[in-house]
Amino acid sequence: MVILGVDPGLATVGWGAVEYAASRFHTLAYGTIRTEAGLPVDERLSQIYDGLAELLDRYRPDAMAIEELFWQTNVTTGIVVAEARGVLLVCAAKHGVSIYEYTPMQVKSAVVGYGKAEKKQVMTMTASLLGLKQIPRPDDAADALAIAVCHAHSGASALEKYFNRPTVIGGIPKEE
Repeated sequence: MVILGVDPGLATVGWGAVEYAASRFHTLAYGTIRTEAGLPVDERLSQIYDGLAELLDRYRPDAMAIEELFWQTNVTTGIVVAEARGVLLVCAAKHGVSIYEYTPMQVKSAVVGYGKAEKKQVMTMTASLLGLKQIPRPDDAADALAIAVCHAHSGASALEKYFNRPTVIGGIPKEE
């Protein structure tokens, strides 16, 4: 199973493609989709769509795992990130990729075993699980890889394979 983990954002979208088979990970690639701050938001959203479309075409993932949004302080920033996240969801749906959503606490629990783990713990454990010699950089890409690991460790990915159909918890199922 190929999983594309995505950490949504407007300036930077983190992504990580991993293959998960027989309880083992193989990291295919990771990186970011970046947009320029001075551009109008609609152009930045278009760049995000095109960047994700290219990744979906290149890695042909069986699933896309994306972090649910959570913000406490800056609602304005949260709104533009939500717009970017919406573009990511539409792009994956248009490409027929099953979408799965996870909260930050679910990601931490799946990767570290503790939902209130520190960011450094999550990054270190993600690198270890993926057999990487260093913590992936930038942080957005490391977060995306952690989201992919979370999906691999979730019951949803195992159920999908067992029943040969998407089982979506809080996401949009792939059309067949």
